[in-house]
Amino acid sequence: MTTQDIANNLVAWCRQGEYDKCYNDLYSPDVISIEPDGDNPVSNGMPEVLKKAEWWAENYEYHGGDVSDPIVADNWFTVRFDMDTTFRPTGQRTQMSELAVYQVQDGKIVKEQFFYDSEPEA
Repeated sequence: MTTQDIANNLVAWCRQGEYDKCYNDLYSPDVISIEPDGDNPVSNGMPEVLKKAEWWAENYEYHGGDVSDPIVADNWFTVRFDMDTTFRPTGQRTQMSELAVYQVQDGKIVKEQFFYDSEPEA
């Protein structure tokens, strides 16, 4: 698969809520995932990435959002995610946008990094 193919599939499957298909078909087992903050800002390998995704699904209720078309440059692509969520532990509902940048090697996503404004501290 080309980087464009991977980007198109990721966008299509995220729009359909098929996140497991993305992880199973598009990601390298050795993927690195980077967040701007949090307790574990770097996840190394698919088991840690899946653990992070599981934590997110348990803690956030997703009300809706949008996934942009991808922008591809060589072996990189970026996607904007707009989300309306509620953080279950506090009941706080927020709308946010984030940019996700992906690196592709040998037909698989080997790195993802997310950029967004952190929530202000109360």
